[in-house]
Amino acid sequence: MACQPSCQVIARGTKPAIANHQYFELLYCAVMNDLQAAIEHFFTLPKDENPPEARRAFLEFRQALTEGRIRAAEKQGERWVVNPWVKQGILLGFRLGELVEMGDGALSFVDKDTFPLRRFHPAGRVRVVPGGSSVRQGAYVAPSVICMPPMYINVGAYVDEGTLVDSHALVGSCAQIGKRVHLSAAAQIGGVLEPVNAAPVVIEDDVLVGGNCGVYEGAWVRARAVLGAGTILTRSTPLYDIVRGEVYRAGADSPLTVPENAVVVPGSRAIGKGQAAEWNLSLYTPVIVKYRDERTDRAIELEDWLR
Repeated sequence: MACQPSCQVIARGTKPAIANHQYFELLYCAVMNDLQAAIEHFFTLPKDENPPEARRAFLEFRQALTEGRIRAAEKQGERWVVNPWVKQGILLGFRLGELVEMGDGALSFVDKDTFPLRRFHPAGRVRVVPGGSSVRQGAYVAPSVICMPPMYINVGAYVDEGTLVDSHALVGSCAQIGKRVHLSAAAQIGGVLEPVNAAPVVIEDDVLVGGNCGVYEGAWVRARAVLGAGTILTRSTPLYDIVRGEVYRAGADSPLTVPENAVVVPGSRAIGKGQAAEWNLSLYTPVIVKYRDERTDRAIELEDWLR
């Protein structure tokens, strides 16, 4: 559709005296060169006001998300910065969607039509092993990723090259997974959509996440760290570093952060007062017991063979 002169007026924020459907068509024309502006506008409309142009903008947004051209968070220097408008786009999709049947045979589903399951082809170089795995449209899965059944990758997630998502593992909405990561069996990487400015979980390059680990509430695991089986990380969980004599905690504007090369295992700390002390109770806490060395690398070198 060729843009009319009125588009320039709308782009400046002034609504001309025209019918609503014409206004929305012109608005779509004016802002589709700026996908972020389109999503932010349609997200702010009343819930009962969903013009066709909103769905058109969303479908373009979903395709960009699926292809990894946009993402919910990205690293800028030494910080991870959230893109709230991307979460707004995902929430817009839920609002616009209608329940439909999808899938076939024994694997049938009922979900919003705006978020169907992804289908993969050999040209994409993603291995999806038979057995009931699911990846939603709007999730980026890079070439050379391996998906072992049954696992699940939710909308907005970003899974980079060479990563292995093992059986019963979950990659939650908007989670950011780096290159050559191993998410072991039953590992749970939490997701977040609201509030839109909340940081997602970030797992950087070459991290090993052991079986039955849980990483939630925007925790940031830096490159080459190792999480031993059963480790749980949340905003309210302090991380004790017995190598450096430090205690790491989440701040008001900062996530719980696991340092590069740290090897973390489940631990406990005694409660020193009250009835709990008399009962010799302890609380769970993750503990950094060492930093990655040649011995650690030898212990996990099987990863290269799996890939």
